Order: sequence, then structure tokens, then C-alpha cells
Amino acid sequence: MSAVPFRLPLRVPSLLTRALLACALLTASPTLWARALDDAVDMAVPLEAGGAPAAAEPRFPALAPDYPHATRLDLVETHFGVSVADPYRWLEADARQDADVRAWIAGENAASSVYLAALPGREALRARLARLYAHERFSTPRKAGGRYFYMRNSGFQNFAPLHVREGADGAERLLLDPNMLSGDGTVALAEWLPSRDGRALLMAVQQDGSDWRTLRVLDVDSGKMLPDRIEWVRYSTLAWNGAGTGFYYSRYPAPKEGRQPATFENQQVWFHALGTDQSADRLVYETPRRPALLHRAEVTADGRWLLIRSNLGTDRRSELTLLSLTAEDGEPVSLVRGLGDEWQLIGNVGDRLYFRTDKRAPQGRVVALDASHPRRAPVEVVAQRPHMLAGGSMIGSRLVLAYIVDGQVVAELTDLDGKRQGDVPLPGIGAAAGFSGRPDDPETFYSFASFTEPPTVYRYNVETGEKSIFARSALGFDPADYVTEQILYPSRDGTQIPMFIVRRRDLALAGQPAPTLLYGYGGFNVSQTPSFSPARFAWVEQGGVLAIAGVRGGGEFGKAWHDAGRLSNKQNAFDDFIAAAEYLKAQGYAGAGQLAIEGRSNGGLLVGAVVNQRPDLFAAALPAVGVMDMLRFDRFTAGSFWVDDYGRPDREPDFRNLLAYSPYHNIREGTDYPAILVTTADSDDRVVPSHSFKYAAALQAADLGARPRLIRIETGAGHGLGKATDKVVDEYADMYSFAAYWTGLALAEAPGDDIQPLLIDESP
Repeated sequence: MSAVPFRLPLRVPSLLTRALLACALLTASPTLWARALDDAVDMAVPLEAGGAPAAAEPRFPALAPDYPHATRLDLVETHFGVSVADPYRWLEADARQDADVRAWIAGENAASSVYLAALPGREALRARLARLYAHERFSTPRKAGGRYFYMRNSGFQNFAPLHVREGADGAERLLLDPNMLSGDGTVALAEWLPSRDGRALLMAVQQDGSDWRTLRVLDVDSGKMLPDRIEWVRYSTLAWNGAGTGFYYSRYPAPKEGRQPATFENQQVWFHALGTDQSADRLVYETPRRPALLHRAEVTADGRWLLIRSNLGTDRRSELTLLSLTAEDGEPVSLVRGLGDEWQLIGNVGDRLYFRTDKRAPQGRVVALDASHPRRAPVEVVAQRPHMLAGGSMIGSRLVLAYIVDGQVVAELTDLDGKRQGDVPLPGIGAAAGFSGRPDDPETFYSFASFTEPPTVYRYNVETGEKSIFARSALGFDPADYVTEQILYPSRDGTQIPMFIVRRRDLALAGQPAPTLLYGYGGFNVSQTPSFSPARFAWVEQGGVLAIAGVRGGGEFGKAWHDAGRLSNKQNAFDDFIAAAEYLKAQGYAGAGQLAIEGRSNGGLLVGAVVNQRPDLFAAALPAVGVMDMLRFDRFTAGSFWVDDYGRPDREPDFRNLLAYSPYHNIREGTDYPAILVTTADSDDRVVPSHSFKYAAALQAADLGARPRLIRIETGAGHGLGKATDKVVDEYADMYSFAAYWTGLALAEAPGDDIQPLLIDESP
């Protein structure tokens, strides 16, 4: 199979094309809109030395778009004595089955597409994004049976093809090109895992960005797909048995009439033998009396043990069940009872199982459990440290432990008794990732990236310390031209919050304010660590400031940090983000009218909430795939899993807390709001798009001033994972040109075509 190239600079965005064809839906003339925006270009703020805009008052287009009509229902419900209006509940209907929702989507996309296409510098930014995303890139390889498996994108492909080498120095062979799985880029390769002997590859395929997976098996020798096909897989790990004759997976019961279920219960672990039909698969584990539990299966590297980790939703606290794969008719044995602590398998030596846990150690420690004596207490191997232990793996005779130190991910080596053996060498401020491998092989691979450096993949021997570069790419810019600062700023209650600030060195030396993009997440124990994003780098390259705040609710400082920003403490996350905005202005990073905010998923909720609470702080807001209706989030798809972070709307204390910050319910009529571009996707089955639909309709119906409140709805895409590169480029071109216009960032013509080829290098 050959790769299918795409040439982004020449491609007309499909969303825009559909919008122009749908202009008849608009009540206002698109020509008039475009003329008004062209006139607004003349209002651009002047540039100071270094290319950054001077601080300026917010600019307004001469004519705002006419929003499509959205029927407002007279729907009011009473919860715990409180009357709650929900006038746009009809937008919760599935657009594939409801003509009114489809028409509303078409009208909104038509309105937003015309507006966004006319923004000054949008096409120049898109062209630059296309070149930045076009750099050749590798995943960290996985080694199995002497073969090396990895993803390699030539730079001009929507999805990275999967390649294999026979030995470290062998010739590269294309194994699977996911660009050929569909003609329209809606089918993507998600998770994959080679068998221990490297002869077969188990892969998960997703459609339209959905969280549902279909499992297939590829014969590595021939490159042919085997007939095995597994359906109704979701939130599953992939786990081969030791012999490579079958695998374990997690699935849900098939719903009636083949329809996808609205909620998820009764997940089960099954075993599939290669060459058989799914109907012959063997049920391994289930908990029918506790149907809400999720179950994920892992097989130890030696193939002796099957470990099943069970938890509720997004709560990482789990219980452990163990099955012997060497004993005939092995029965499940409880290894850890109750959902009291986090447990992550690191590896094993015989019956000795190593885990990362926060049991009696909020920052994390390493302990060993005895599989042959499951009732014995854990034995401590590595004690808790001041810094957060984020994960670990067993490579050769070493433990590789990942710690979060000052917002960076660093790696430490110990022997199997926990004695320190040194650190994995890292080149600077950034984050390391990868470190997969086996206890019988000292070789591993890891990547290192920063905000201004794309990932470099390293090959590393944990026992000799020998390191070489496996793959790296050069994007034609010098990272030394950019500055990354790590600062602490005080939140409302005095808590010190970490934040990264990235900008061009010339702007930092000049000490002048510039248009600033503030990003945050603040939930589900997810840490904000350095990574390379072509889209965010393009913002910085153009003269903008990038700030990433590690607000409470994340995992930057362990369990206590997470707890301080969830449930009844959720307001702390919003206060932290507001304080970040105030700090950036007070310290001169951003001037008047120069601050935009961005967040995705839980971060979309963050943006929606703070815009309601402090609309005066921001010039523009970019809430993406956000959770916006906090009173009904638990009724759709994965929403029921989020109650550990948000609470339960059917419980009065939680209801009152949720109602107090729910973005959909707290829009402040009669208040000037920033310019808002909501983004979502019609096939998102994690945070269903109705959250964004209802929020956008409510924004557009309210009197919130002259700035636009638009929504951009991607078709044939989901929550984010598995989205084609061309769609990613189009989306960020729209988002960041919108933010640039409203913060005064003048988008220059795209720099020259300076992408350099990938270098394959085995030198130290």
C-alpha cells in the first residue's frame, strides 16, 4: 500500500466549502459580512519593534453575524426547590435522526465559516500550520520478537502509518497505512500492540473519532489482515497471552438492535483465541452486582499472570484481581480489595509484582505484592519522595520511575531493590515519555519534547547507560530564539499556582506586552507538562505569548492537588485560572484587550465558567468540546464516569454546587462578553456535542454586547483522538486567527518552506 499525501496549503477547507454552498440559509448577506470584516482589517493596531502589537483597546467588526434561529422552549424544572430553565434541550437530540438539529448545525456552520474565512491572516496562519504539522515524526518504538514497531508520518499524511524493522538496523517495512482504511479520513488506527513473539499485531480501529473500538489482527509476516473481528470494545486495554495465540480485552454487552447504548454498564473481560469467531470467546471476569465498574486486563511480561484492575469511571482508585495463566482452571483471586487507592503495575519477577501506588503515600511510592500469597501486606521498594511519582516501568534489571519535578517529567533509575542507580539523561527543560520494555531486555526507547522543540526519540540501555538518537526532526527554527519561564503566582486564597510562559526571546528582552493565549485544564488528576504543539508554537512564532497554568484539580502536585480542585472544591480551579489572567496582565505579559483563553473538554468547562464569572478579563475565549451543562452531564455516554470529579446532580449538595458554576446556566444577560468561538464535533461520544450546542444557543440569544459568539461544528470527527491532520490544521487556523483578531495579534505572511528532513542517527 502506498501513502495518500495531502497538500494542505492548496486544500479548500471542507467546512468552508459546505458553508458557502449553504449561504442561502442566511438571513444576512454573506457579501455584506465579508465586506464588513474587510473594513475591520483597517482597524488593526500598530506594530512596535519586534513585530508584536502594541496594547490597544479591543476592536469590533462593523457588523456582527446574524445567528440562526434557535427555538426557545418554555421548559422549567424544579430540583430541590430551585426552578431551572432548559430552553434548548431539544438540541440534545441526535443530529443523525433529528432534522431540526441538523438544520441548526448547518446554519451555525454557515454563519461561522463565512466569518472565520474573512479574518485577516487566516490563510497565512493556515499555511504556516500546515508546514509545521508536516514535519516527519516518529512514535517511540515497541520491541517484540526482535522486531521494532513504530508509527512514522512522512509529514504529509493525515494519519501516521505503522512500520516495522527486522532488528534495530534492519530495513523499514510499511505494515499498515491507516490512510487507506477509508476514503474520507473518518477511520483511524487507535491503540495497537504486537504479540510477544512479534508475529501478530492487535489493533483497535475507531470510526469518526468515536471512543468505540473494533479490534482486528494483522499477520506481521504477510502484512495481511486476519479474519478475527471484535466489536463493542470501549475503554479497553490490549493484552496478548504469553504464547501469542489469543488476547484479553474489555467489552460491553451488545445493545438491542445494534444501537450504541446511552450509558455504560456491565463491562466484562473476555479472551479471544485467534482464528475463532467472537461468539466463541470465553468470559473471564465480570461484576454483575457492581455494574458500574470498569475492568482493564494486563498480562505480565513473562505471561504467567493476568491482572485485572477495576475502578469507577475516571476515579483512578482501583481494586486488583489476579488469575494464574499457568495453572489449569485458575480462578480469580482478590489481590487488593476495595477502591481505596491507586495501583499501577510496573512489572514482575516471578511471583513478585511491582506497583506504583498512593496507598499511605499521596505523592506515590513503589511496593511489591506476593502473587502466591495475596493476603500478605505490601513491601515498600521505593519510598515516597517530595515530588509526584507519575509512573514506572521495569526494563532489564532496572526500574524506570517518572517524577514530575517543577512541572517537568524526569526519569530516575533504581535496581529491583529500590536502590538509586542514577537518572536518565535529558537535554533540558521539557518532558520525557515512553520507556516501554521488558524485564529480560535492557533496551528501551523514550521521547523528549519541550514547548519549542518537537519530540526526539532516543534509544537507551538502562544497564550500560548507552544512549543514541533513533529519530529527530528539525523544523527550521532555533529553540534558542524562544524563552520558557516557570513561575508561581498566588491564587485568590494565597495558594501558589505553577505556570509556564513561552514567548520569543526578543519580546522577552523588550519587556513589552503582547497578545497572550492562556490555556488550562484543571481536572481528573491530569498534569500540564511541557509538550510540543505545532499550533501553539505558531502562536508564539507570530509574536504571541503562550501561558499554561497548572490549576488545582490537575495532578501537578499529587492527590491533594487533585482533591483541591474537584467536587465542592471545583471553584478553586476557576479562581486559579482567573488569578493567572490577572497575573499576566499585572506583570505586563498581556496588555489591555490582549488576553485570550483556551481549554478543551474539562478545560472547555473551565473557560465557560470563568467567562461567566469574569467576562471583563478576556478579549476572546476558545472553549472546545466542553462540558457545559453540569446538571445533565451524567445522562449521556461517558458522563456518568465523571461524578468523581464533578459530583452527582441528583444529590442536593452536589446539585447546588454544580448549578453555581454550570456555564449553560450562568450566562450573565446584559453584560459585555468577550468574543467566543465554541468548537465541537458532531460525532463526539465522550463529551456529547449537545453541551456546546445548548451553550452556544444560549450565548447567542442573550444580550452580551457586540462581540461575536460563534460555534464551529466539525463533521465526521469526535473528541479529538483520531482526527485527521488536515482537520486539525483547519480547526486551529480558525481558532487562532479568531483569537489573534480579537487580541490584536497581526498575523504575518507565513515564513518560507523551511521544514528539514528527519534525521536517523545512531551516534551518542
